[in-house]
Amino acid sequence: MEWLPLERPACPAYNPAVAKIAVVGAGMMGSALCVPLADRGHDVRLIGTPLDEAIVRSLASSRRHPTLGLELPESVRCAPESQLHALAEDADALVVGVSSAGVAWAAAALGPLLQQRNRPVLMVSKGLQYEAGELRVLTDAFRLALPEALRAECHPVSICGPCIAGELARRAPTMVVFTGQDLACARRLADWLETSYYHVVLHPDVIGVQVCAALKNAYAMGIAFGAGLHQRARGERGSVALHNYEAAVFAQSLVEMQELVVTLGGASNTVVGLPGSGDLTVTCNGGRTGRFGALLGLGHAAREAIRLMQGATLECLEVLAELERYGNGTSSRRPERRRLPLLRHLMDVGLHGAAVNVPFQDFFRA
Repeated sequence: MEWLPLERPACPAYNPAVAKIAVVGAGMMGSALCVPLADRGHDVRLIGTPLDEAIVRSLASSRRHPTLGLELPESVRCAPESQLHALAEDADALVVGVSSAGVAWAAAALGPLLQQRNRPVLMVSKGLQYEAGELRVLTDAFRLALPEALRAECHPVSICGPCIAGELARRAPTMVVFTGQDLACARRLADWLETSYYHVVLHPDVIGVQVCAALKNAYAMGIAFGAGLHQRARGERGSVALHNYEAAVFAQSLVEMQELVVTLGGASNTVVGLPGSGDLTVTCNGGRTGRFGALLGLGHAAREAIRLMQGATLECLEVLAELERYGNGTSSRRPERRRLPLLRHLMDVGLHGAAVNVPFQDFFRA
């Protein structure tokens, strides 16, 4: 699979255009993306969804984002959902910063703006959607949720990892993957975003890259079981822990991710690059999914672990639910169950309350 690096130096001084950018969704990743946009001098409008009212109030009173734990740049304008159309009507690009569950809402909210004037759509949402017998990536889910007349004109670009929002918001060196059916549009959006710390590569495997971005959340949960089990046994952090356990689960995760990516129409080698193994690594080390998996390894039931996460969005459970529906459905493109022993166990633990008991005896045998 060909990688398409940007053929220019990455530096804040490179500024081919100053644009008006509307970011819809004031969660951690959408808000973090405002930092490189603001650093590039764009006119950035961060607009909350109906679920972001507390965040918008905090930003309005102090500019401090309560979950990122920092102040956003002064130039970023923040507003509630009621001002979406007023602030986004003249935007040169729209950024969808909602969770996977909010994609249909975003399409309904932004559809009228796209009908007025077609413009690039950039999505930070990650996940999968099972509908009408098919498992879809979220750029397709967004496009198909638009009015029919718009579907042929809209080709969203997806931002995939690896990226921890809190690090990006603090300008830590970050490299991400942009993918989409229109790579010229993806390149233009990358031109607007890249800075000395935010680096973009383009990848043409639209399916594989987005499937990896979704699957990493589910599999990172299983890799994190080891940390919880070690803590449960009163072990201390260090070089002697359950790292052997974690390594085996990590490797089996990549095997199963390849199985699913290829089944859905992507390329297997996408999994071993930045979109797959890279994104899986960062999610294990710093993501919410890792903390949730560790709680399960400690012995907490899924419902109790969700409570202890204090309302954090857990995309891993949404991805597992969609994958279970896909596996139980009628699609002709489904991998054999025996080839996904770890995924089956993750569903049992995350969705059905089973105890953690990773089936190592079934790994690497399909």
